[in-house]
Amino acid sequence: MEIRRALPQDFRELLHCVKMRSKYAILLVFVVGLVIIEKENNFISRVSDKLKQSPQALAEANGTDASPAPAENGSLASLRELDAAFSRLRSHLRNVTLQLAGDEDPGPRRHVLLMATTRTGSSFVGEFFNQQGSIFYLFEPLWHIERTVTFEPGGANAVGSALVYRDVLKQLLLCDLYILESFISPAPEGHLTPFMFRRGSSRSLCEEPVCTPSSKKVFEKYHCKNRRCGPLNITLAAEACRRKQHVALKTVRIRQLEFLQPLVEDPRLDVRIIQLVRDPRAVLASRIVAFSGKYETWKKWASEGEAPLREEEVQRLRGNCESIRLSAELGLRRPEWLRGRYMLVRYEDVAQAPLQKAEEMYRFAGLPLTPQVEEWISKNTQAPRDGSGVYSTRKNSSEQFEKWRFSIPFKLAQVVQDACAPAMRLFGYKLASSPAALANRSFSLLEEAQSSWVT
Repeated sequence: MEIRRALPQDFRELLHCVKMRSKYAILLVFVVGLVIIEKENNFISRVSDKLKQSPQALAEANGTDASPAPAENGSLASLRELDAAFSRLRSHLRNVTLQLAGDEDPGPRRHVLLMATTRTGSSFVGEFFNQQGSIFYLFEPLWHIERTVTFEPGGANAVGSALVYRDVLKQLLLCDLYILESFISPAPEGHLTPFMFRRGSSRSLCEEPVCTPSSKKVFEKYHCKNRRCGPLNITLAAEACRRKQHVALKTVRIRQLEFLQPLVEDPRLDVRIIQLVRDPRAVLASRIVAFSGKYETWKKWASEGEAPLREEEVQRLRGNCESIRLSAELGLRRPEWLRGRYMLVRYEDVAQAPLQKAEEMYRFAGLPLTPQVEEWISKNTQAPRDGSGVYSTRKNSSEQFEKWRFSIPFKLAQVVQDACAPAMRLFGYKLASSPAALANRSFSLLEEAQSSWVT
């Protein structure tokens, strides 16, 4: 009985030994084959080089008189062809190796943060990074945190919200998308959710393998634009993020640049911050159209001359401008932790020269500007005049960027100028002294941009 029990075990060990020896034998044969091929190649090359010598040189080496000989003979031609064939083979193998490893060195992994406020053109500028195939781009993921965690403006609560936003942002840049599951409502089940905010604005979330087969039984509130996909699989999205070479994120919910210092100094990240600003008069004009309900008092005061604006409304406007100004001043002071990692961009400059500004932003971020991005910019900055919706990223940008000043009541512009004068002066926006000056097409509202805005 003992012998019978031992035999199967010995037999399994024997099989295992044979399998292991077979693997090593195959590997050994492969290595030996490579060595033999290389030696044969070297030998043939030496023979070919020897035969390529002139008859005079060969005769001198042998101590005999040279005699006339044909310039080429059959053996020499054959060896030369063989040598050329080996050279072509080496070149082909080298090309295959480069293709498998990537045509170019992709360089270090970059993490780009586009920091803005609402109605500053951030969705449009964000597309500059969304269209680059090697970038994993997320559109406003912090929207979920704002909807779930309630903070009152000002004081300790404002600091608390900034810290929460920063910590979530860090995890997202590290491709830990599971952090969002605590804030998405209703909560994802099995890492699946049909409620990822503006999923269709992030190409990485709407392409394979993240785009899974759609299900008619599941309603997606924020669906992909150009193809039907099933509920977002957060696990697949996180894996896609890790496979991409770079990460970019656009947010209008981070105002205080100083809170991002731990993010910039994290050794796991290589963060580049682009702060996008726009003339606050244009921002207010756009918000009145886009968020009509929230700005009802502004519209009534401007059009009907009713009771003055509430002081808290004006204070909120002033506070927004000041937070933007303070962050920009911090970046432009070039503290050690921000050097080479902060860039200030005006939307008006982007609208007038989109390709040039895209090149500058990509150069600042250390990323290659691809033909796909250039094509998207060309296609989406020359749209028909009547083809630009409130939330559209397709605009005739050179004509749209100052369109607001021909429709905004001057009394509204004055309120903005009084509340936001320090920020406007910093960013180079001229103050208008009269309705005629505001609407005068020959009067530029922009000073020349400063070259020191890249720090």
